[in-house]
Amino acid sequence: MNRREIGQSGLRVQPLCLGGNVFGWTADETTSFTLLDAWVDAGMDFIDTADVYSRWVPGHSGGESETLIGKWLKRSGKRDRVVLATKVGKDMGHGQVGLSPAHIRRAVEASLQRLQTDVIDLYQSHDDDATVPLADTLGAYADLIKAGKVRAIGASNFSAARLEEALAVSQAHGLPRYECLQPLYNLVERPAFEAQLEAVCVRHGLGVITFYALAAGFLTGKYRSEADLGKSPRGQGVKKYLTPRGLRVVDALDDVAQRLGAKPAQVALAWQCARPSVTAPIASATSLAQLDDLVGAARLALDADALRVLDEASAA
Repeated sequence: MNRREIGQSGLRVQPLCLGGNVFGWTADETTSFTLLDAWVDAGMDFIDTADVYSRWVPGHSGGESETLIGKWLKRSGKRDRVVLATKVGKDMGHGQVGLSPAHIRRAVEASLQRLQTDVIDLYQSHDDDATVPLADTLGAYADLIKAGKVRAIGASNFSAARLEEALAVSQAHGLPRYECLQPLYNLVERPAFEAQLEAVCVRHGLGVITFYALAAGFLTGKYRSEADLGKSPRGQGVKKYLTPRGLRVVDALDDVAQRLGAKPAQVALAWQCARPSVTAPIASATSLAQLDDLVGAARLALDADALRVLDEASAA
């Protein structure tokens, strides 16, 4: 597998990113450590998390994922073998939210402490914050980069217009620029990225690391009718995909997977890996079997016929 550069940051990663949202939530400490070890031992190197993971769980306050990753980094000694990404800006409670310089300064210190590292490779704005001037936010990031606490910055959940504006502010003021975008993107939700954001990223040479790459599990082929929605707690979240187009995509994944001796989820991820604008889709695992599937997806090469079948089935 060839590593890909994240924008113009100098950070190079394998073409698939392990999502850390499950660590400390649906994957306990022992399972999380096992998964992280297996990920790196398989030659993979990119891990994404956020300070807010997993604040949505009753009794959690945020930081659970970063804390487990930090414990693993200290125990394993594998910090130099991973590119570590985290995010700031989601509501952490007690008024700790947004992209003000003061909040960014506090949040990065908390993340560094939880992650038990001196530097975050990729620090991302988890949400746009229109209440703070872009120059102020980017200036705060500049200070962190100068201090050696952050290597590069990225954005998530930005509109095309705001991403363009942020890039223009960086250029005008000599400030660090967002080197990547983390957007929603998968075979059944293509327009949100392709309509406008993709062109911005290509034009400016930004990296793209996509979330919901498997559409909350729908693209694994697990859900094919409303009767299947009870198979997991996430079932109701995929109900919206049970449309003629959604089922057409699942059928196409089945066909390609059968021909290539792969699994539908691997084909869905490989389709993204093959898209020139995408650096690395993000996907999570809660078992070694799932993790093995992810590693297999990163190594799966789709031929032109497979790409054509998937593009036609998923066309809006």
